[in-house]
Amino acid sequence: MPLDAICLSALTRELSEKLEGAKIDKIQQPERDMVLFALRGRGENIKLLLAAGNGNARVHLTRAVFENPSEPPMFCMLLRKHLMGARILSVQQPACERILKLELETRDDLGLEGHKTLIAELIGRSANLVLVDADGRILDCMRRMDFGGDELRRMLPGMFYRDPPKQEKPAFLTCDRDQTRALLEAADKGRPIDKWLLESFAGLSPLVCRELAFRCRGDWSLLPEMLDAFRESVEAGELRPYLYYDGNKPQDFSFLRLTQYGDALRCEEAESFSALLDSFYSGRDRLEQQRRRSHELLKTVRTLRDRQQRKLIAQYAELKKSEDREGVRKTAELIKANLYRIKRGDRVLRCEDYYEPDCPVIEIALDPLKTPQQNAAALFKDYNKRKAANEHLTTLITEGEAQLDYLNSVLELIGEAESEKDLTDLRRELVDTGYIKETRGKKREKTKPQAPLRFVSSEGREILVGRSNLQNDELSTKLGRRTDLWLHTQKIHGSHVLIRCEGELPGDRCIEEAATIAAYYSQGRGAGKIPVDYTMLKNVRKPSGSLPGKVIYVDYKTVLVQSDEELVNRLRVK
Repeated sequence: MPLDAICLSALTRELSEKLEGAKIDKIQQPERDMVLFALRGRGENIKLLLAAGNGNARVHLTRAVFENPSEPPMFCMLLRKHLMGARILSVQQPACERILKLELETRDDLGLEGHKTLIAELIGRSANLVLVDADGRILDCMRRMDFGGDELRRMLPGMFYRDPPKQEKPAFLTCDRDQTRALLEAADKGRPIDKWLLESFAGLSPLVCRELAFRCRGDWSLLPEMLDAFRESVEAGELRPYLYYDGNKPQDFSFLRLTQYGDALRCEEAESFSALLDSFYSGRDRLEQQRRRSHELLKTVRTLRDRQQRKLIAQYAELKKSEDREGVRKTAELIKANLYRIKRGDRVLRCEDYYEPDCPVIEIALDPLKTPQQNAAALFKDYNKRKAANEHLTTLITEGEAQLDYLNSVLELIGEAESEKDLTDLRRELVDTGYIKETRGKKREKTKPQAPLRFVSSEGREILVGRSNLQNDELSTKLGRRTDLWLHTQKIHGSHVLIRCEGELPGDRCIEEAATIAAYYSQGRGAGKIPVDYTMLKNVRKPSGSLPGKVIYVDYKTVLVQSDEELVNRLRVK
């Protein structure tokens, strides 16, 4: 559900307790539509996230870690200029509006006190962050708007800030009982209750309207009492943060316990509204950011993969054609043995097939423009060509299958990439292996390759996971010791995983945890139980001339595990 006005009111009360009096120590803008404040207040360090994206507009405290761009955007620089060191005076929400205002006490370069307001408009496609001075003039905003029919709402620096226009329908919380009854009497009882609620009152989300209609079971006579009870509950502050899961994936959230889902979704109460929003959006935002960042590279590798697949299909067809070469040689031998029967210009040769036990008479088509000797020579040439093609194609297909397997593994690693640095390492790998060319005129970034992902098992053992195929090679051939334990998912693409043994074999629990990590960073993530092979690193070798990430291993054991994101996050070293 979107962050509606009622849910925002509960969040505002929660944020007021945490933010009032807090000082802004650091300002970052990790994404185009997201700002992050590092705050110090009441003896603790906290982070405030303000997002103004379409579909994810929100304000809440967060524990998530974000990767910052190499150069801060202009809006971030402006916020740093005006708000670094500012103190939050209050957090306010205009009545029944999806707007949050942070009143700030600031100091300019001369140390003079000032007052500014940061306004978060959390209104669907119009979501925005606006910084306003004490006179109400816009200093700047995340999305400048110089279009539309309403000149008062043009958002440009120097213009006076105006609140969004009020909705024509009455706000639910400010609508008294008599007004509600009057609207109910005039309602078309043939319409669905949730549609009528959504069109009649401001401040109610579609989810809440559906819930109220579900509790009435479609009976309009129950609606007045239901609306009175709901209004009293909201006014009394009886709002709790409920998060609904479809399996392990957050599916919806609400400030009241929903009955419309029945047993289809699992309900959990979060410790706070900030924790609820952080849990709900963090995974979804990470996937969206990953999709956006990796789009270009993913498209390039998919094109290379599809081209390699088409090439292999053509090579398989040619190989199948070359497999009939012995029939061509037999025909050539029969023509050579019956040259005395053929006259120039003949189109058919009738002769005995002495390759068969009963020597049946067969007909062989001839080219009338060639001599008998030329007909035989042409077939012998075709035979030799098919024989050479068979040998050559067999080699090409073997190499092509290895390349296709490698490109599929790169696609899998792109899907698992967690940051821009991971994608940079994969781009560098593709350039080094010759699959993509470096852009002309663009200097290659001299960035140090990332270290493998680090985890610590419940036994206290270090577990390393490769982020790319080149890193997988380094992990399996350079970083590990012969007595370390090496793991990999069986017959599917995945990262190489290494358990540091320090001369002592790990316990079953440690092996199971490392195998779970290997399953998570593999093509089998979320696919139920999958087999993971493990063996001593001394039993793993890289074939000469093979592509990155390709190894051969022997003398292994197998364990069946299922990927577990919670376990992976718990064991990972941040």
